[in-house]
Amino acid sequence: MGAHDDLRKFITDLAVVHGRVVLSSGREADWYVDLRRVTLHHQAAPLVGRVMRDLTADWAYDAVGGLTLGADPIALSMLHAASETDRPLDAFVVRKAGKAHGLQRRIEGPDVAGRRVLAVEDTSTTGGSVLTAVEALREVGAEVVGVAVIVDRGAGDAVRAAGLPYRAAYTLADLGLVA
Repeated sequence: MGAHDDLRKFITDLAVVHGRVVLSSGREADWYVDLRRVTLHHQAAPLVGRVMRDLTADWAYDAVGGLTLGADPIALSMLHAASETDRPLDAFVVRKAGKAHGLQRRIEGPDVAGRRVLAVEDTSTTGGSVLTAVEALREVGAEVVGVAVIVDRGAGDAVRAAGLPYRAAYTLADLGLVA
């Protein structure tokens, strides 16, 4: 099996949790995809980096990140995957709010002003978190080339309505789940 198939197996085996849950969007579901069980797993995390790099290989960007916490391990996995190529990649973290001390930065890591960046998220239902990150990135002068998620729960229309290209490594159907 290739990286895409291997990662799908990790997701279905480790991340899909059955039972009633309330999502960050406020919606209720009979299952939850807890991708931190995959993005922070010693075998799965490298696959995340490779799969997400492959998914966005035709987009030109030199930094990746998104709203903390869901995006952080994805960005780091992609950074490490890129170190094995001739196309280096920086990572950044978008805070939910600016810091009140120190440098008071909302976006941590290498400066993204004037750079082409990719916004990522582990899974998204409404697009709210990743669009919050996009807004913060644009405020500091970054050019957001698109949004990529590991699992799409339905955010594609909202992200595209905001004028951004959108890609997901997996749909709910790919994972055998029904919305």
